[in-house]
Amino acid sequence: MRGAAPALGLVLASLLAGCGSGTPRVTSRPTPSIGAEELRLAGIASYYADEFHGRTTSNGETYDMHALTAAHRTLPFNTRVRVTNLANNKSVVVRINDRGPFVGDRIIDLSYRAAQELSMIGPGTARVTLQILPD
Repeated sequence: MRGAAPALGLVLASLLAGCGSGTPRVTSRPTPSIGAEELRLAGIASYYADEFHGRTTSNGETYDMHALTAAHRTLPFNTRVRVTNLANNKSVVVRINDRGPFVGDRIIDLSYRAAQELSMIGPGTARVTLQILPD
């Protein structure tokens, strides 16, 4: 977890910078932050395709099932994540542009293309690890 200390330092610095300003900043939509515990995650990935192709994603983009994108519940939009299928060790880098998944214990919903890269189209889900990549 080489990058945990710098990421944690950035989070702490941003928290401390707001202390003592006297005026709280209010935003219309809070942006989730990346905590040290989220630098590597493991769990079940799924994918979404035809039914959502062409619809608007949570960040306002049009969903393209042929792009390397994904949905995550809390990671900030445009976060790049390396997703590795634990069954075959294949990996792909995706960009978070949507919210989800909202089914059970799944941790990420991949675009159809990303799922193809991981060879998980047949089964529909796969055990994966997520590695948050630096900007």
